[in-house]
Amino acid sequence: MKSPLATSLAGASVIVLLLSGCSAFRVSTQDKSPDNLEHYRANYDASDMRQITDSVVNKILFSPFLSQQSTPPVMTIAGVENRTREYVDTKNLTDRMRTMLLQSGKIQFVNTARRKDLLGEQGYQAANADPDTMASIGQQMGAKYMLTGSLTQMTQESGKQVRVSKQLLNYYKLTIEITDLTSSLIIWTTEEEFAREESIPLIGW
Repeated sequence: MKSPLATSLAGASVIVLLLSGCSAFRVSTQDKSPDNLEHYRANYDASDMRQITDSVVNKILFSPFLSQQSTPPVMTIAGVENRTREYVDTKNLTDRMRTMLLQSGKIQFVNTARRKDLLGEQGYQAANADPDTMASIGQQMGAKYMLTGSLTQMTQESGKQVRVSKQLLNYYKLTIEITDLTSSLIIWTTEEEFAREESIPLIGW
């Protein structure tokens, strides 16, 4: 049987806990630098996207292919194929690569994703705009090179045995290719790969 003092102390503790709102049950936020993101799982994440795009862009900018160009080559991006078991926004990956390459001033890109919109605007201007200010029809630049790629994944899991946690290993590989649209020859390619292991407790919350 609990003493009156113990009961009073317990009741007071509950009241203090409720009045304070207990920070453990509050929603909290904290700013993080995109350059120092943590990995919470073994899956592909934002930190991986930034790391592999930085590496690929750096390799392109210092590649023999680009050093042999007398003027900034004109490219189009057909996209990166997601061949992983996860949902991956590969357009986010290629958008960041395009931004960094364009900002370098060493490569130009045609906006194929907005081609229908561009044609619609040109048609509108041809019918309604002042001839001195309207965009000329038939003057769009054609891309000489196409950037494509694929992101693949291999997963390994620990076998069934007596243990307190399960091990999960994910391996990813990004392949990027640049193809000459005239000859259809792949003139440059590179690979970026990384792997991460995760320990998953079999009992937890």
